[in-house]
Amino acid sequence: MIGSVQRALRLLEAVSSHSDGAPAKQLAREAGLPLPTAYHLLRTLTHEGYLRRDNGVFVLGDAARRLAGVGLQQKRRSMILDSLAHFRDAVGAPVYFAVYREGEIEVVGVSDTPANPACEEWADFRQTGYAHAIGQCLLGQLDEQARKDYYDRHPVEAITPFTVGDQRRLERRIGSLQRMQPVTERQEYALGTVCAAIPITAGGAAATMAISLPLHQENRLLYAVDRLQSEVGALLSTLSFSISI
Repeated sequence: MIGSVQRALRLLEAVSSHSDGAPAKQLAREAGLPLPTAYHLLRTLTHEGYLRRDNGVFVLGDAARRLAGVGLQQKRRSMILDSLAHFRDAVGAPVYFAVYREGEIEVVGVSDTPANPACEEWADFRQTGYAHAIGQCLLGQLDEQARKDYYDRHPVEAITPFTVGDQRRLERRIGSLQRMQPVTERQEYALGTVCAAIPITAGGAAATMAISLPLHQENRLLYAVDRLQSEVGALLSTLSFSISI
């Protein structure tokens, strides 16, 4: 154990318990440290950006806030992956969660097993949204201008013999989707794979959950996505956290 690190952490804990900051003497007392030791560590923590001195009191600095933010992100991701694992086991297929954020498709989490592996990302999911169920489901939740912006940056093209490689045909397909209707695709992104995605309301962003199956299990696809859709409501409070990750 490194004593100086322990003492510094106790000081950080003491500072974090005071939203308006606290003076050195009070922090030393709360951390159980001699005042000279506390002064030395407070100066070091301030120099490194973990603390900031303001009108004679110490408050958390930007570095400490970034550290706390990383921990919160990790906790949120863990919650999401735990939830996805539950649904993976319920439907017996790999489960994906993705959002459309800042003009790009982002797969936030994937849960699979060795017996039921996820689809290999052989072509960048972000750039080929027109070819897979995840992307088509997200694009279907956008307005026409937002979709045009996506197509301008990622032109529609066939990446397998089954891909809808024409933007007008793709727009007709997306336009025919009913609200909350699952989106399915057959070998449009990856040969030998079928996928389905359902739209999700999570925060104010377009989001989706999806599953994939090997082609020879295609007869299970609709059952699996129906099962996912019937249970997904219980997961929404957890998934909405991911929008801020």
